[in-house]
Amino acid sequence: MLDVFIRFLVLGCMSFGGPVAHIGYFQREFVDKRKWIEEEKFTMALSLCQFLPGPASSQLGMFIGYHRAGYLGAIAAFVGFTFPSFLLLTLAAIYSAKLGDSTWLSILISAAKLLAVVVVADAIWTMAKKFITNASTLAVCVCSSGWILWQAGLLAQLLPIVVAGVLGWIFIRKPHSQETSVNKDQSLTQTFVLFGVFVALLVLPSLTSTPLISMFNHFYQAGSFVFGGGHVVLPLLQPLIGDAVSGDALVEGYAAAQLVPGPMFTIASYIGASMDGIHPVVGSLIATLAIFLPGALLLFAALPVWQNVMNHNKFAGSVVLINAAVVGLLVAAFYQPVWMSAVHGISDIIAVVVGFVVLRKFNLSVFWLLAGMLAYVVLNNML
Repeated sequence: MLDVFIRFLVLGCMSFGGPVAHIGYFQREFVDKRKWIEEEKFTMALSLCQFLPGPASSQLGMFIGYHRAGYLGAIAAFVGFTFPSFLLLTLAAIYSAKLGDSTWLSILISAAKLLAVVVVADAIWTMAKKFITNASTLAVCVCSSGWILWQAGLLAQLLPIVVAGVLGWIFIRKPHSQETSVNKDQSLTQTFVLFGVFVALLVLPSLTSTPLISMFNHFYQAGSFVFGGGHVVLPLLQPLIGDAVSGDALVEGYAAAQLVPGPMFTIASYIGASMDGIHPVVGSLIATLAIFLPGALLLFAALPVWQNVMNHNKFAGSVVLINAAVVGLLVAAFYQPVWMSAVHGISDIIAVVVGFVVLRKFNLSVFWLLAGMLAYVVLNNML
C-alpha cells in the first residue's frame, strides 16, 4: 500500500496534460516499467472507465492500485495521485494566488505539455504493437479515431467501443487463452452493495439542509453525472452551487485546475475552499471526496461483472476489437487536445521527436525528459 501511494504521489506531482496524458504515464510506469499489471487488464480497465461517469484516469489509477494491493491499494492510489493537485488548489483558493501571471509556471506548463505528447505517443506505440495485429484491428483503430475526431460528446466516445465489441463477438472466433471468471455470487453481491451505496448517497443527503451535508450532496451529484472529464464539471456545478460561491471563484478555479498536475476534477478543491461560511480546508476536503466518490463506487460495482464478461470465451473476439478501438480513442485524444495544446511550431515538433526517440532508445526516466523539455522551453523563450 505504501509503495502504491509513493508511486502515485510522484506521478501526481508531474502529471500535467489531462486524462490522456495520465493514461500514458500509467501505462509506462505500471505496465512497461514496473510490471504491476498486464497490458490486457490495463486496457480492459481503461475501456470500462470510458463507460462510467467520473474522472477516467483517476478511476484507472484506482483500479491499478486495487490490482496491486486490494481496496487499500485503490485508496492509496487515489490519495497519492490527487493530493498534490488538492493541496495546490486549496492553497490557491485560500491565498487567491494569481497562478496564471507566473512566468516560471507558464514555462513549466509548456514543458510538461510537450512531455505529455512524448509520453502519450510512447503509450500508443506500445499498445498498438500489441493490439493492432491485422487488417481488421487496424480498420477498427482508424475508424474509431476518425469517428472521435469527427463527432464529440459521450455517445461518440462510447459508440466505437460498443460497435467494436459487437463486431468482434459476431465475426471473430478466437479462443481465450486463460479464462478466469470471478465468483458469480461474490461479484453480484459486490455489485449490488456498492451500487446501493451509490444510490443511497445520491438520495439521502438531499433530505437534509445541513450546510456541510448539502455541500456534499451538490458535489456528489456533479460527480455522478459528469461524462467527458473535468471540463464538463464547471457548467454542471454552477447551477448546483448557486450563490454559495461567486462566479469569479468558479472561473478562477477552472483556470487554476488547468495549471496544476493531476486530475482536473480537483477543481472541486478550489471551489470547496471558496464556499461561504465553511472553513476552507474542510470545504475543500468534503468537495474533493464527494466529487470523486461516485466514480469509485461505480467502478468497483461494475468491475466484477465487466471482468466476467471480458474473460468469457464467447467474448474473446469482442476483446480483440475493443482493444483496437481503445487504441483508436487514444490516437484521437493524442491529436486533440494533447498535440494541439502543446505543439505550436517546427521547433516544438523537433523537440517532441527527439524526446520520443530518446525515450524509446534509452528508456530514460521522465524526470530527465522533463528537465530536457524545460531547458528547451527556456532556450526557445530566450531566442
